[in-house]
Amino acid sequence: MSLFKKNAGGLSGNKSLRPLVFWPSFIIMGGAALLGIVNNELLSELAQKVFTGSLRNFGWLYQVISIFTLILVVVIMATKVGAIRLGGKDAKPNFPFGAWFAMALTGGIATGLITYGVNEPIIYLGNIYGEMEFTGIEPGSKEAVWYSLGRCLYNWTFIPYAMYSICGLLSAYFYFNRKEPLTVTATLKPLFGPKVEKFSWLIDTLALLAIALGLASSLGAGLTLVGAGIEQTYGITQSVPVWLALAAVTCATFTTSSYLGVNRGIRFFADLNTKIFYILLIFIFIAGPTLYILRSSTAGLAYWLQNFWVWGLDPIDIGGEALVMWWTLYDWAIWIAYAPLMGMFLAIISYGRTVRQFLVINFILPSVFGFAWMMIWGATAIEWQQTGVVDLISVIKNSGAVAGLWAFLANLPLSQVLIPVVMITLILSFSTAADSMTTTIALLCSKKVIHGEEPPAWQKILWGVTIGTVAFLMVAFAGGVQGVDGVKYLAAAGGAMVLFVFILQVFSALKSFFFDKLDEDVADQPNQ
Repeated sequence: MSLFKKNAGGLSGNKSLRPLVFWPSFIIMGGAALLGIVNNELLSELAQKVFTGSLRNFGWLYQVISIFTLILVVVIMATKVGAIRLGGKDAKPNFPFGAWFAMALTGGIATGLITYGVNEPIIYLGNIYGEMEFTGIEPGSKEAVWYSLGRCLYNWTFIPYAMYSICGLLSAYFYFNRKEPLTVTATLKPLFGPKVEKFSWLIDTLALLAIALGLASSLGAGLTLVGAGIEQTYGITQSVPVWLALAAVTCATFTTSSYLGVNRGIRFFADLNTKIFYILLIFIFIAGPTLYILRSSTAGLAYWLQNFWVWGLDPIDIGGEALVMWWTLYDWAIWIAYAPLMGMFLAIISYGRTVRQFLVINFILPSVFGFAWMMIWGATAIEWQQTGVVDLISVIKNSGAVAGLWAFLANLPLSQVLIPVVMITLILSFSTAADSMTTTIALLCSKKVIHGEEPPAWQKILWGVTIGTVAFLMVAFAGGVQGVDGVKYLAAAGGAMVLFVFILQVFSALKSFFFDKLDEDVADQPNQ
């Protein structure tokens, strides 16, 4: 029997709204969009102050908790805790490994790897925004190549996926094995007991806002990126109608997927998206400088391992703000903003798996995929830059931080086919992240959704349309890329708000798995 039952929509039966979570989140999302239209400079200024202030003051804390989370996940995986089955000893998985991995990967990857697989290593290589100033490395040198690839590995592999994994594992364990509600608040009970429920509206609202704003930011950036690709490739100037069409298609895709549910919607789009990812990886590996990819990737891996602890414990002072704050810490803020609710989604698709299997699918394999993606795309871009195939550094300097992607694709064989495929993949990639999160947001805004049921369909549609509308309004009427920046800073500021919730979840996992009695034998269905 399927884990997720189709619901007819609406507030039926035993499902009802959590008003103290739903209404504040919905009003703040709308208020951010309205402020962005009326006074986008004020929105950007306020959000940026929160964001930069939090990273300058707590950069050390972001780094320490990130390293601690990575170590904790590895220890959990290696000890007897890894043998615990989520749902009890007799629980049977609802998805085969391939479908499970597809949903886990695409649910968290969004458009990030596509957007930055080319652009980020080139930005480091060329010291475009001052990233190399404190490193003592000459931009464009051989060492700069190793550094660029190694730094991308650091930002896009094991640490961020450890963040997702610890939240997802904790949520799954409490939902399936401890029979607690599927909420962020429930995962904190080992630290505070039942009295933490008094603050559930605040904790869950912060987590919801962080990811809703993050999705709006990601969609807004995606709209401008695809719009730029259309302009560069087909000569169609970016405009309100173009952004509206892109927003409508993307919003309709992920909202429909979420409405159809995990089995019929999210699983289908995730499977399609991962197959396109694999094809793109294989094609560029073969069409690109294959030997150079292998050699430079190995050197990049060595450089990453050599510098791991220095990069991992740098509170900004060693590498400087241009590198550490605006890349690594910004990334950590976004990953942490996503982690509590992304963890809930990873939990609901993991029933019947062991803890060790959960970590292989959500920690090891996505990290390996991130390694392959960044090395194949990044090494190819660097080799072309250095051999004069295309001057990506100049493209980015003249047209913005994400502009190198389209110039890179234009120099690949079959570029006329690949460019529209990548545009579609960007839309699909965002959709496969947003559909899972829209479902999770609706879950968090509902009460008494028992194991095996979808949240109310009207909520999934409402949140999907809201996120799409906020992104479109910020791009179209709040200054284009500047408008996206306002929401982007808000999304990162959301990470600052959720930081302490995330830290509590990490210590709750430590207590639950190593100090409290472990629960394996449970009833078939947890209560909600």
